Amino acid sequence: MSNEEMKSVEAACPNFYWKLFQSTFLISAFTVGGGFVIIPLLRAKYVDEYGWLNDKDTLNLVSIAQSMPGVVAVNASIILGYRMAGIAGALTALSATILPPLITLSIISCAYDWFAANPYVRYALKGMQCGATALIVNVAIDLLKKQWQKKLLWPLAIIAGTFVANFFFDINIMLLVVIDGLLGLMFLRGAEYGK
Repeated sequence: MSNEEMKSVEAACPNFYWKLFQSTFLISAFTVGGGFVIIPLLRAKYVDEYGWLNDKDTLNLVSIAQSMPGVVAVNASIILGYRMAGIAGALTALSATILPPLITLSIISCAYDWFAANPYVRYALKGMQCGATALIVNVAIDLLKKQWQKKLLWPLAIIAGTFVANFFFDINIMLLVVIDGLLGLMFLRGAEYGK
């Protein structure tokens, strides 16, 4: 985002930093199940609700965040905050992202034995895993629909090949990510794939 676009976003939203903090805090509080769960939450908040990003920017942000060492949600929030408002935005988003897990883990550590032995907590965690799985499947279906509508066969072939290789032949997912990256570098550099 250019400086002019950044200033227009801040001008259109007088409480920009509070809104960034609040939305990032909520996303962090409800991101249960790993890095992929953050994609639909980022998209719902920053693309659909606020219009601060588009779909391509969101996927690029998450892709960069996943390629860096560390927690995907923290990496994504730093990149998002920096992109939206420079260093101040990065620090705002970072603090909003680390506070919910810090608060939750502090509470749990005070009563760990009770949480570990409580069957209702286990049931709630199982339910959250199901919800996280549904979010990931929803994102996968949305991505497949977009590729199908564009009639781009290479991305669809890579998706199908990666699924088959991992699910049926138990090939390590890290190796598949490297192979997919190389295939993208070789075959997906055309202008039609950049949209």
